[in-house]
Amino acid sequence: MPKRTGYVYDDIFLDHELERGHPESPFRLAALHAAVSESGLLAKLTCLSPLGDDALITGQIALVHSPEHIQRVLATGITGTVALRAVGAVLAAVDAVAGNERLVDNAFCAIRPPGHHAHNNVNKDGYGQGEGFCFFNNVAIGARYAQRQYGLGNILILDWDYHHGNGTEDVFYRDPTVFYFSTHRLNDYPGTGSPQRIGDGAGKGYNLNVPLPSPGDIFGRVTDDDLLAAFDNHLLPQLETTGFVPDMIFISAGFDSRKNDRLGNFSITDEGFSAITRRVMTLARTACEDRIVSVLEGGYNPEGLALATCAHLHALMESTEKLKMPW
Repeated sequence: MPKRTGYVYDDIFLDHELERGHPESPFRLAALHAAVSESGLLAKLTCLSPLGDDALITGQIALVHSPEHIQRVLATGITGTVALRAVGAVLAAVDAVAGNERLVDNAFCAIRPPGHHAHNNVNKDGYGQGEGFCFFNNVAIGARYAQRQYGLGNILILDWDYHHGNGTEDVFYRDPTVFYFSTHRLNDYPGTGSPQRIGDGAGKGYNLNVPLPSPGDIFGRVTDDDLLAAFDNHLLPQLETTGFVPDMIFISAGFDSRKNDRLGNFSITDEGFSAITRRVMTLARTACEDRIVSVLEGGYNPEGLALATCAHLHALMESTEKLKMPW
């Protein structure tokens, strides 16, 4: 019998390397996958493989990125191949969660390179390193695929990476069918994510940035409670105000917001990631039949990334029958 939670991984994701010693290294994913395997979690998950149809994947990428951008990324050789397969992993997760066979209730994509800084504008100065280590916007492409392939009209994207997902925000800024919610450090890379950025045109009200810490916090500390309060006190009221009911939820799961990360200085614990995951699962249970696809973004302390991911997976595997609204 299929398990509740899918896990998409392939060794090809270890083949991409920006430069020796770079924080977005193969070692971070290797540590994550080793922890999932050695902890016994892997045996409790439904293992899924990335889609391998390059033409199909490229067609889905074209829903978000320009032909020029796609060709420029693919021309990078092994990095382009790995970036293509990362998108294929997210598409496979969407198929498993939203397809007619419904293989799993939710899925986690253990992939790299990350994607939430990749824009849909070819004029942006950023392909790869210049855009926060990102090449294709994995989550944005997955959201469009879910809409086009499975007729899921409303998509909610939650991004708890330490860094603001400026690329994802740009893709959907005028789109009322995709609600983008981000917690992040405002004045760190990429310098975007102002709470005044609420969407434009038909998309006004469907973009919600909650920078942490809250204004006036003289200590500047960001704890589990801050992350949960952003969900409870900002996201949920805004969903109610707009009347937005998601048909599927994506998580840009950046674990650089965990304590002791190399590129972040938040203090989120593994218990905090478990708690926010349960919040999302409760929302998914009431709104969209448990459909969640979680996609790895940042996380640059390999040991911390592994622990946080295991905590996240443990929570995803829990039965929603036991969950109660905490708000």
